Amino acid sequence: MGCIQVKKLSGKKERANYFHHLNRDLEALDIMVSENLIERSPTRIGAEQEFFIVKDDFLPNNNALELLNKINDPHFTTEIGNFNLEINLDPLELKGDCFSQMQTQLNGLLQKAQQVAQENSSKIIITGILPTLNHAHITMENMTNVPRYYVLNEAAKEYRGQDFSFHIKGVDELNLLHDSVMLESCNTSWQMHLQVDPDEFMDMFNWAQAISGPVLAVCCNSPLLFGKELWSETRIALFTQSVDIRTNSYLLNESQPRVGFEDHWQTGSISEIFKDNVSRFRSLLTSDFDQDSVAMLKDGVIPKLRALCLHNGTVYRWNRACYGVGSGKPHLRIENRYVPAGPTVIDQIANMAFWVGLMKGRKEEYHDIHQKMDFKDIKANFFKAARYGLATQFVWDNKLISSQELILGILIPMARIGLNRLNIPAEEIDRYISIIENRMKGKTGADWIIGSYRNLLKSKKKNEAHQVLTAHLFLNQEKGKPVGEWDLLEPDAMTTFGITKRVMHVMNTDIFSVEENDSVELVVQMMQWKNIHHIPVIRGDKELVGLLSWSDVERFFKIPDEVQICVGRIMKMELITITQDKTVDEARQLMAEHQISSLPVVKGNKLVGIVTTKDI
Repeated sequence: MGCIQVKKLSGKKERANYFHHLNRDLEALDIMVSENLIERSPTRIGAEQEFFIVKDDFLPNNNALELLNKINDPHFTTEIGNFNLEINLDPLELKGDCFSQMQTQLNGLLQKAQQVAQENSSKIIITGILPTLNHAHITMENMTNVPRYYVLNEAAKEYRGQDFSFHIKGVDELNLLHDSVMLESCNTSWQMHLQVDPDEFMDMFNWAQAISGPVLAVCCNSPLLFGKELWSETRIALFTQSVDIRTNSYLLNESQPRVGFEDHWQTGSISEIFKDNVSRFRSLLTSDFDQDSVAMLKDGVIPKLRALCLHNGTVYRWNRACYGVGSGKPHLRIENRYVPAGPTVIDQIANMAFWVGLMKGRKEEYHDIHQKMDFKDIKANFFKAARYGLATQFVWDNKLISSQELILGILIPMARIGLNRLNIPAEEIDRYISIIENRMKGKTGADWIIGSYRNLLKSKKKNEAHQVLTAHLFLNQEKGKPVGEWDLLEPDAMTTFGITKRVMHVMNTDIFSVEENDSVELVVQMMQWKNIHHIPVIRGDKELVGLLSWSDVERFFKIPDEVQICVGRIMKMELITITQDKTVDEARQLMAEHQISSLPVVKGNKLVGIVTTKDI
């Protein structure tokens, strides 16, 4: 889709033309399959690396287009967020030291990006969800200034007709409404491609679905979003909801989300997968299509099926069937979209080797998997793995089995068999598969992040913990040691980057507040119960209207007859406030200048925290 000039699909004539070309593309695909025009060998692999750009303080940096121009390399392209970029790696034949070759190329390209980033006060981080992201980073102002992203956003908003609703419940809970598809920018992934012989495609596609849950479980590394501990792989829930154009209503709505897992095994011809998506998901975008794919075939020209690929590019299955043309030859491939980016290059290559080995090492007993396992079990396995990672109990061969038994006892040996069949050198197999084994015996990226974050919160407020955590993600990424070997951060861990301490690092966000019409008696009791000395007064959606201190209310102990008066009558209304981006020194000076011991922290007129002399 990134190579196509797109516009929003609208109008009867435009729709008719688009669907005509879409239908002709499907016909052409069937012809190419039936006439053996689809490439069968050699088998190739490929990958896409998405990554975050951060400032020197590890907060997102909106300079992706600037860096892209300076990197000046066709392997790099944009993503929807202006703090993300993507690398498209060269396809490689699946043989010999192909995984080492991929690792070498990826390291080289990331180093190139890192060098340009460093020259522009930035850093590159590969991780599924950046811990320092907050709500301010997902506004339209941070969308990459490329027309197709705005077109997609407008089309999705128009079709949905209401704000996007997010609800993810884990240890913590995220519940919010958002007015654009920009939450998609919180996700980065390591997208893996495997070319597949058309004669094997349907059976291999079903097998890819079957192994998704356990593969995801051992690759999880995105448990945090906006400081909340959610799923082991929160990207699965977040991406699903970020472009969900289904309208919320009281009516039962059976349609599927555009991002999601299939809901049935695939059977029949290859084009059935694409036809199913076209039937289920309304087209949002179009382009200028001037060539008929079937006519091109008759003239001996291989078509790119541009209309079909455009539609396919807006349906984000976790396992996606893809059509492409390379060196004039058409091919089919399966794209694995559920594995997160990071936390190191070697971890990602190990994930690739494990997945490819499993795809190619399938035992005879797992052929025609659609006749042997219930798809509901496979789908349930996937979402359980996203929630619980290696703590998942899977249903496999119609039996309940732990992730350790399934992955260590069944799937890793199968992956080794598959890589051996491909004549991958033994030392290469051991190098990458041992990384997966060590994760099973040690920790995944999600385990490291949660364990380290909980430790950091013992001595730090959330925002400081986010930055320290992200700084150490970066340091470990640079060292290149697999995540299974990382030590958890200790509570007193800091960084060597000299991050300026700001109000957001020390402020309290778990705030007790009251409203103007509440009684002073309530305030007095709350202050005693919770041992607090300042209570903000808010109105509606956290609009700050006043402040009460202990000195304002303590006199009511002596005059109990007046304790039932309302807060609005005694609250301070002329407030000294501060924003969260100010330094701690500025907060200290402000308190000293006005001889006060607390500062409400605001964004606009909304209360986001409070900082006291004790905090600084």
